[in-house]
Amino acid sequence: MKLSNSFFYTLREDVKDEDSTSGNLLVRAGYIKKSSSGVYMFMPLGFKVLNKVEAIIREEMTSINSLEMRMPTLIPEDVYIASGRRDIIGTSMFQLKDRYQKPFVLGPTHEELFAQAAKMMIQSYKDMPASLFQFQTKFRDETRPRFGLIRVREFVMKDAYTFDINEEKADESYRAMFEAYKRIFDRIGLDYRIVKADTGIMGGLLSEEFQAISPIGEDILVLGDDHSYATNIEIAENVNRIESEEEYKTYEKVHTPNAKTIEEVANFLNQPVQQFVKTLIYRVDDQYVATCVLGDRDVNETKLAKLYKANEVELADFAHVEDITGAAVGFAGPIGLEIDIVVDQHIAGLRNFTIGANENDYHFINANHHDFKATHIVDISNVQEGDPNPQGPGTLRFAKGIEVGNTFKLGTAYSKAMNLDYSDQNNKLQDVFMGSYGIGLGRTIAAVVEQNNDENGITWPMNLAPYQVAIVVINTKSEEHLTFANDLYDELSNCGIEVLLDDRKERPGVKFKDMDLIGIPLRITVGRDVENGQVEFKQRQSDDVIKLDRENVVEHIKNLI
Repeated sequence: MKLSNSFFYTLREDVKDEDSTSGNLLVRAGYIKKSSSGVYMFMPLGFKVLNKVEAIIREEMTSINSLEMRMPTLIPEDVYIASGRRDIIGTSMFQLKDRYQKPFVLGPTHEELFAQAAKMMIQSYKDMPASLFQFQTKFRDETRPRFGLIRVREFVMKDAYTFDINEEKADESYRAMFEAYKRIFDRIGLDYRIVKADTGIMGGLLSEEFQAISPIGEDILVLGDDHSYATNIEIAENVNRIESEEEYKTYEKVHTPNAKTIEEVANFLNQPVQQFVKTLIYRVDDQYVATCVLGDRDVNETKLAKLYKANEVELADFAHVEDITGAAVGFAGPIGLEIDIVVDQHIAGLRNFTIGANENDYHFINANHHDFKATHIVDISNVQEGDPNPQGPGTLRFAKGIEVGNTFKLGTAYSKAMNLDYSDQNNKLQDVFMGSYGIGLGRTIAAVVEQNNDENGITWPMNLAPYQVAIVVINTKSEEHLTFANDLYDELSNCGIEVLLDDRKERPGVKFKDMDLIGIPLRITVGRDVENGQVEFKQRQSDDVIKLDRENVVEHIKNLI
């Protein structure tokens, strides 16, 4: 690529509406451009990087005999109604109608269609195992798109699906895909962790996430000190237990004027926060549920949803809280409530605690579990750093991650919904076992940039950079220098090396800043040393500049690449 006659631009200043390092750098360096909130164009440089990530993924998918195909984006809404996911996905699904008023959606995910496709071939146990994958644009109407390519409304995903006769064979396919994913992210060069996660709207038997470590990650990863435990906080088990040996006391009501929050009540009563049990009212699908957790803990809404097999869990609005408790928000407590009460197992052994009295400006002190009837006593709280490791020695610590890939053991949920079955050896119909596997290409690129940048711009790994070598011509008015640079450009290109030639009529400082910003790993400067048959050579992540003889340049670069 010769910049003097190519589509190329960069921005000097930071982009005001980009709230992440990767989003800002990718826009400034001309890789992407925002079209609307959560929707981006991939410009020529960005498209080259996208294709490189896609090529790595395609090679690894092919290596495990997964066959590529392409599904439609425009999908009849009935498909998701049949699987039971239309209401689960809800308002995140873009919907429209054709001229005949038939409802369609823009595909957010394609499990249902792949099950339909598999029905075309799978009739007998002899037709499996089978594996299919695609690169396809997905659409999800995110409430709050942010962080550049990390949280968007339109994105390219590689999704793959496996089909097997039973759970044992499905596990074999899952392991093969899982290992392929590890090779993909190793080749891409990400610092990542694999964590167990909630199956969410996908459902199924198991979900694992490939999380790129990043301070702007939206997911909290819970890790054991000895690497024996790694999960998303949504499903991290809280095995911490409070055991009190105090004598039981009788609860009594105390006046706590204008003290609503745990901290305010604790200060007013001169008690530690750990002596308080907070009661939060949730709407769980169509019913209201009271939850009780320690004052310094948070309710884990995913665990609550699992307990009730609910699609939606959210805090009740103020009006419903007041109707249920008879008091303003901030004074709820479990005594006297006529709705389900879910007590966190963490506090099952706590005695003589403080709770809301369901009366404005009043709390109960010295309350105990026998003072009310719990519907469930289960783990419904988030873990905290320093909690015991559920599966090994030591304690838990947190890290933040960007989910770049996920793997699901779906079991037979989708095959049952889509009537995907087969005849076994005894000629009896059985449901097909499915697996689903996804990689977000844009997120992966963003995660790479989050982990590979400095004050001057992006520092691409060699195998992802749009060009491996940049040749910068200092004096474009010199025919000798241009000829020298063009000959070197041709020789490197003929060796299969991707080269960018900066032959623009720009100041040297501008060219150097641009090459640093877009992150080309190797830079050759054609300047005054041409008279001596030499060039200056610099690696992007090094401050050292060396001189190379012309006859040694190509071999030196080939060795580095």
